[in-house]
Amino acid sequence: MKLGLDRRTGFDRYLTSSKAADDPSSGGFTYRIDPRGYPEIIQREGSTERYRTGPWNGLRPNPIYTYEFVYNSDQIFYRFDLADKSVISRMVLDNEGILQRFTWTASSRTWNLYLTAQMDNCDRYGLCGPYGSCNINNSPPCGCLIGFEPRSRRDWDSGDWAGGCVRRNDSVCGVGEGFQRIVSVKLPDTNTSSYNSSMDLGECEATCLRDCSCTAYSALNVSDGSGCLLWFGDLVDVRHYTEDGQDFFIRLAASDLGRKLGEGGFGPVYKGVFKDGQEMAVKRLSKDSTQGLDEFKNEVKTIAKLQHRNLVKLLGCCIEKEEKVLIYEYMPNKGLDAFIFDQKQRKLLDWPMRFQIINGIARGLLYLHQDSRLRIIHRDLKASNVLLDYNMNPKISDFGMARIFGGNQTQGNTRRVVGTYGYMSPEYAIDGQFSIKSDVFSYGVLVLEIICGKRNRGFYHEDHNHNLLGHAWRLYKEGKPEEVMDETVKDSSWVLSEVVRCIHVALLCVQQGPEDRPNMSNVVLMLSSDILLPEPTEPGFFTERKVFEQESSTNEITITLLTAR
Repeated sequence: MKLGLDRRTGFDRYLTSSKAADDPSSGGFTYRIDPRGYPEIIQREGSTERYRTGPWNGLRPNPIYTYEFVYNSDQIFYRFDLADKSVISRMVLDNEGILQRFTWTASSRTWNLYLTAQMDNCDRYGLCGPYGSCNINNSPPCGCLIGFEPRSRRDWDSGDWAGGCVRRNDSVCGVGEGFQRIVSVKLPDTNTSSYNSSMDLGECEATCLRDCSCTAYSALNVSDGSGCLLWFGDLVDVRHYTEDGQDFFIRLAASDLGRKLGEGGFGPVYKGVFKDGQEMAVKRLSKDSTQGLDEFKNEVKTIAKLQHRNLVKLLGCCIEKEEKVLIYEYMPNKGLDAFIFDQKQRKLLDWPMRFQIINGIARGLLYLHQDSRLRIIHRDLKASNVLLDYNMNPKISDFGMARIFGGNQTQGNTRRVVGTYGYMSPEYAIDGQFSIKSDVFSYGVLVLEIICGKRNRGFYHEDHNHNLLGHAWRLYKEGKPEEVMDETVKDSSWVLSEVVRCIHVALLCVQQGPEDRPNMSNVVLMLSSDILLPEPTEPGFFTERKVFEQESSTNEITITLLTAR
């Protein structure tokens, strides 16, 4: 079935309601494609909008039927194809304007209701007015988007939300403004929008920032983050979902932006903007930080000399009295941990993207260990210390714990063990011995986490008590390493041979003895070629719980230990 417009002939396929339950003549409701802006389906009563589906975003999973959306110079239409051709289904717009889909049950010879489009009050078009948002789990359901307040507080408090919301601060052009991410929503009405299917999200943001009339932007296709959708008018008919919504980015004045990006052992990290519009990440040393002046100076001295596409670039630093600040290039997609360990975000990382990240981190480590002017051991490589740029390219960050080696030095000892449980190699955690091979161990753990979508530390499996390393080793020995793979990406464009090879390489990296682990130049070669791989031995910390049984927390923490000599 098609629903839409043939632009060449003007022929329009749409639904019209019946006049009454017992009168099949045309009623007052229609359900049809609106070609303005980026097309979406609108239900109207006469000329008044009552409900809209939201724009096509590439994700409409359904066990009964599949969607196809075609939008070109000749046609705009949705097509619905039954997944099981033996199923009989119909879609009805009834005389009260309710859109429903039914399926036929042959055994009982009855039509069964499969779904209703309008589920609750938040599906009423524009219930909360311009720049308002509806959340059916709140009471009252209407609220204002971030950076906005009710146009009339009196009307709002009395339950009249039609007037919507207005900006708290009108200075949103050329004075340090930026964008705030609004998560898991039904995107605003697209009749004042424009789109570009070839832009990525970074280009989309830059385009919107240059045009003062652009009020928001989002990705066009959620499945791969591609395309660009831009809004140029009021944002109307936004509703929040608990799951399966889409993210968009709303333009706000600098004073209204929640610019804190996160916080680690060093202190908080904020988003900032240079006068020329370039974005930056500002890392500020907290007075209560577990790291101090030495780590601050170490990070400056280390990273200032490094230039590589898979390392975060340091733009500047400042020390004034008690204030210590580092300024980095801005990474809009934040840390890798925010994707691979998040139930919703991990679905955005298909296998090609994960494979790209695995290779990028390897090249960054190779540069640190071998190709830079100095030999550098990171000592705290983990998912949260790998940041992602606009194109999801990985960049290693946080060099506060790094050690610089000169000449042919390849290893060292320390009384002060720093790093994160779950990523530290056995010889480093127990004896304080660190080398390029201790970074290789951390890399192997990280690769398994990227593939599996679960943390090594705190990993649980109903069949055994092993951590993630032990789980992967067990499956490898049983001849089914591919079962380590995150279930959310097994149906996408994953390549079995690449997945198995990455697991094999990761197990080589986490072997018990440092002498048995490959160096990063071999890792890069093994990932990028079909050379024969040696058999791995049992990994270090095969069951981490027995080694650190006194530590019960599953939260990721950076630790500092003093070990006797």
